Amino acid sequence: MKKVGLTGNIGCGKSTVAEMFRKLGAYVVDADKLIHSFYSKGHPVYKKVLDTFGEGILDKKGNIDRKKLAGIVFSDKEKLRKLEEITHKALYEELERIEKSLPEDAVFIVEASLLVEKGSYKKFDKLIVVYAPYEVCKERAIKRGLSPEDFERRWKLQMPIEEKVKFADYVIYSTGSLEETYEQVKKVYEELKSDP
Repeated sequence: MKKVGLTGNIGCGKSTVAEMFRKLGAYVVDADKLIHSFYSKGHPVYKKVLDTFGEGILDKKGNIDRKKLAGIVFSDKEKLRKLEEITHKALYEELERIEKSLPEDAVFIVEASLLVEKGSYKKFDKLIVVYAPYEVCKERAIKRGLSPEDFERRWKLQMPIEEKVKFADYVIYSTGSLEETYEQVKKVYEELKSDP
């Protein structure tokens, strides 16, 4: 089995690239979505997050409001560290469980934002970085509904993309057309499949 990390900065096109890998036959897990699933009532992480951040993060139905939570943690590094401490342990346990359920010849890709910053990229056989320059990322993120202030706050928490590519085994440039991006993804996937 090939265990592959897929990362890049906010707005770089990670999710688009992840979807392309999925269509080609890779087993892809979005770490953020997995963490968000932990926020549902009854999950042990839900209780820990609630105990740590208080009931102010809940919506009217008693669910964790991710926007409220993001507002708290992205403006306070210590609170962000606390949240990551709670969620990352559960995340890696869940990824291990998924990995064990996959076939021997699988290409298992984990899409996550801070693999390089946290040093977690070392847990993978290969690292793919999706690259787009700052201006392109900003434009895409704002089109998706992020405010310019939110974008800046999140961008500053990430390593400069030019630095991040230095850690990559593969770099996918997502600045051209979708077809051009797909051709790069296909080439990388074929290499991952054939690489012993």
